[in-house]
This record gives sequence, structure tokens and C-alpha cells, in this order.
Amino acid sequence: MTAADPPLVPLYEHPAFLLGQLGFHVTNRFTELLAPLGISPRHFGMLRMLGANDGQSQQQLCEVLRIHRNVMVGLVDELEKRGLVERRKHPTDRRAHAVYLQPAGHKAIAEAEEIVAGLDAEILRSLDPAQRATLTELLQQTSVANGLQPGVHPGLRPAHRD
Repeated sequence: MTAADPPLVPLYEHPAFLLGQLGFHVTNRFTELLAPLGISPRHFGMLRMLGANDGQSQQQLCEVLRIHRNVMVGLVDELEKRGLVERRKHPTDRRAHAVYLQPAGHKAIAEAEEIVAGLDAEILRSLDPAQRATLTELLQQTSVANGLQPGVHPGLRPAHRD
């Protein structure tokens, strides 16, 4: 760096850095809070999707989540091993399996929803209700503008290790 070079802007003044820093922190904290339930954030996302689309085929869920069928098979396998979902023959397509939440899956969703509410409060504790609403609106707007599907986390890809 020479005297003619402009000074570097501190990282904490870059919104992209701040979002990345906070996103990393929130992901780690959420993972930590879900661990006692025996699920990860990707399992929670899948359970939430099943809560709204119970009995859908794996292919239908792939389309909603925009994930590859191999990823779907792995997620359903993991959730089935934990007793949270079950595969059944699809009622109208004999070539497909439908995925259904088990009672334990419904319970895990309810418990995880409480965790999400607590995490929201923890992360946003320095903001008043109006600021929280404004931040949420701005983040939604920014997400849509960047082509992200509302309500679907792009991290529903294969994990390195669960």
C-alpha cells in the first residue's frame, strides 16, 4: 500500500460482510439449539415443508424445494431413521412414494418453532419492534431481488456430514 492508495474501508462498513458474519453466527447458533432435538437446520426446513405438503411425492417435494432427487432421498432417509417421517406408496402414482410426517415429526416441528422464535428474539434483542419489522421487510426484499425462493433455504443441499 502506498500513500497514493485510498484507505481500505473497514469490513464492518460493508453490508455483505455484515450479512455473512451474522448469517454464519445464526447458522451455528441454530444448529446448536436444534441439536438436542436430533435434527439439523436442513432437517427443520424439510420438516416444515412436509408440514405444509404432507403426503406429497418425493418428486413433488423436489420441485417445491428445487433440490435434486438424490438430495431428497437422503433427507427423507435421515428423517425416516429418526422416526420423524415415513414413506408410503403414493395413493395415485404406483411408481412413487409419498412422504408423511409421523407424530414425532409434528412434535419436532413444534419444538423447533419455539427455538426459532427464541433465536429471533436473541439475535434481534437490540432492535425495537418497528426496527425488527423494517429489517425483516428489507431482508425479504433483498432476498427476492437476488432470486432466492421465499421460504426455502438454499442450504438444503447435501451436508458435508450430519
